[in-house]
Amino acid sequence: MPREHKAKRGRREEKKEEKKLKRKREKGEDEAPRLKKQKSQEQDPPETTMSRSQEDRGATERPFYGMLEDEEQEYFRHADELLELNDFPSEEERSLFLENVYREADGKELKIACSQSCSRLMERLILLSSAEQKKKLFEKFAGNFAHLVQHRFASHCCETLFIQSAPVVTEELTAASKKKEDVEEKDTVSMETLFLQTLDELEGKMTFLLTDRFASHTLRVLLVVLSGRPLEQASTRSLLQSKKKEKISIIGLDSTPTKLTLTKRSVPSSFQFAIEKIISDTIATMDQSFIRILATHPTGNPTLQLLLELELTNPNTKKGSNTDEKTIVSALLPDNIEEEGSESATFVNGILYDAIGSRLLETICTFAPGKLFKSLYRSTFKSRLGALSRNEISSYPTIRILNRLSKEDLEEAIEAIIPQLEGLVQRSRTTVIKTLFERCAARGADTTSLTTALTSAYGSEPSTLILKMACIDDLASLLSTTFPPLPSSTPADDSQPPKRPPPTLKPSPPQLHGSLLAQCLLQIPGPPSELIQSSLLAMEPQTLLALAIYQTTTHIMQSALLPTATNTPFRRKLINILLFPPPTSTNQENPVITLALSPTGSHVLDSLLTSTTSPSSLFSLTERIATALTSSEAMLRDSFVGRIVWRNWSLDLFKRRRGEWVNKIKSESASLSSSQPSILQASEVVVDEGAVEEEGKEGKKSKKDNKQKKDNKSKLPQESFKGKGNTGGKSAIQLAREKFAAAKADKMTGSNSKPAFKAGKGRGTGANAI
Repeated sequence: MPREHKAKRGRREEKKEEKKLKRKREKGEDEAPRLKKQKSQEQDPPETTMSRSQEDRGATERPFYGMLEDEEQEYFRHADELLELNDFPSEEERSLFLENVYREADGKELKIACSQSCSRLMERLILLSSAEQKKKLFEKFAGNFAHLVQHRFASHCCETLFIQSAPVVTEELTAASKKKEDVEEKDTVSMETLFLQTLDELEGKMTFLLTDRFASHTLRVLLVVLSGRPLEQASTRSLLQSKKKEKISIIGLDSTPTKLTLTKRSVPSSFQFAIEKIISDTIATMDQSFIRILATHPTGNPTLQLLLELELTNPNTKKGSNTDEKTIVSALLPDNIEEEGSESATFVNGILYDAIGSRLLETICTFAPGKLFKSLYRSTFKSRLGALSRNEISSYPTIRILNRLSKEDLEEAIEAIIPQLEGLVQRSRTTVIKTLFERCAARGADTTSLTTALTSAYGSEPSTLILKMACIDDLASLLSTTFPPLPSSTPADDSQPPKRPPPTLKPSPPQLHGSLLAQCLLQIPGPPSELIQSSLLAMEPQTLLALAIYQTTTHIMQSALLPTATNTPFRRKLINILLFPPPTSTNQENPVITLALSPTGSHVLDSLLTSTTSPSSLFSLTERIATALTSSEAMLRDSFVGRIVWRNWSLDLFKRRRGEWVNKIKSESASLSSSQPSILQASEVVVDEGAVEEEGKEGKKSKKDNKQKKDNKSKLPQESFKGKGNTGGKSAIQLAREKFAAAKADKMTGSNSKPAFKAGKGRGTGANAI
């Protein structure tokens, strides 16, 4: 074999070849063959270049709006810092500053939105802008939305503009409906018109915007705004943005969700028509294979989910899969899914175990019409519920199916899943078990067999059931994490304070899911709640204290302390074991102080304040806890968390005026318990009127003022305590006394020298006490 044709091997020869290529590139020798390759590539596929449409060319050719000068960048960067700090003397000065910034940015809005350093300024400007200023921004962006939504930085500005302008549409709509008679010509364009003009710009470009990295998020925001869905719900936020999205905030700006962002907004009828047109145009430009590719596409799948949800929830469209009209559902499920080997059955089985496609299947299971849901359940899920529940991915569509089952189907599903319950516990698939208990409580199904199977799956030992459910295998690691010992400092390390060792037990998703399961069982009366209650009472005081301090299990203790009509004996026993253990137990510090100084345990003390004051029989425990807290006043005041506990328990008032503290704590706990949501039965949420009356009497007995003692000699008869706001059975003199008491309470509220009292709830004095 000749030497020139012999192939050379080895790393040395490869490095020599790389050096030769570098020299050729520097001399420009490789330009000619590169040009030849480009010509050959351009000439090879003539069909693809000719078939490319004008829309795709417009999508790739993005305009360049120019760059800001150095002085302009410095000015806008300084303005961004001032807006972020929000340290203005008044709102008027801030509005004047905003007008100046808008004046400087006139004609440069597109440059600022596309700038990496100044796009945050544009988002903060939108957050602080008025409705008229947002409309001017719409006009400045007009004609360029198709390119802005695809830009890395400008797309975020468009999202913020759409979200902040959505409430303006509702406000203008309600204002127009109230003032139909006053017809005035206005030069300003309505926000509805501006949104529709934006849709006109994006018309015909939806197909490639679905899979664009940045435009897909903006398109989802636009669809949510048009549909009127709540903007601040957790499900909506997870659909619109990823967890990595930077949150642009302003210090001191009130960002609490309003009624327009938390509830479904009223939108014009033109928006509903626009959504229908977007869906029909998108389906018309996509074939069936492309839609199925979108089902597993990481970028296109969330947008396809939203389009499918809007299609299935729209009352104007036909929601069947067998209609002649082409819809997304008919493209995904074109034939009868119950036929074995059909195209629809193959597609559903394919996305059932796919991490991305299963999310689209969840949308189908949640919003599908009844006929389609029943056929989907019978053909795919009914005979495989146990196996599907064990899988990490397919368990989530199974949960969506369980949420829609009737009572009879739910009982059949429980019988099918009970044999697999031990496997679910071993794999930490507690979300499926939690869903079963929740649906049983909602449908009124019996939970005895399910509770028995869960007990056997976790073991019959009550003292370890909570630990196993919370995925805490080692009790010693829990105790060392919640009560870490301080290392002994050596003489060489006297200059530095001793450091605690790192925690040996860290929160994990299985622990969180187990904690949620325990909280769910505590809220269901009957065997589920009794199972968790018996497990808590069987634990050692030190273990209970560790559970109250640990990050994931502290919510179990807070749920266990929620007052109901039937768990008063349980709460008494739990509080005595947790806070007042017998002297024989190994406790180095008072558990009350340990909870008060812990960032997580302090929330348990807040729950104890509500738990021990709701029935009058447990109020002695409240005073006992307050006494323990005041005995360590210096320690609590030196701690940030301790000061919060001191304020929440109103311990200054407890030390000085005990009677006023009793009335205040009882009235606050009564208002909290009445406003607290609960999923218990209606019979368990009845207010004990006799307890309210007894609490009022106890509060009066504790007052030491002679004047109040004198007024307490005359009281209303017991018949006046029939219920809050109930005037039936009262005489005219009783009603007159109540009216006089309300006027007297208002007069006392206006004076600064005396504490403010409210009429009712045992706060009145003398004959007017009600």
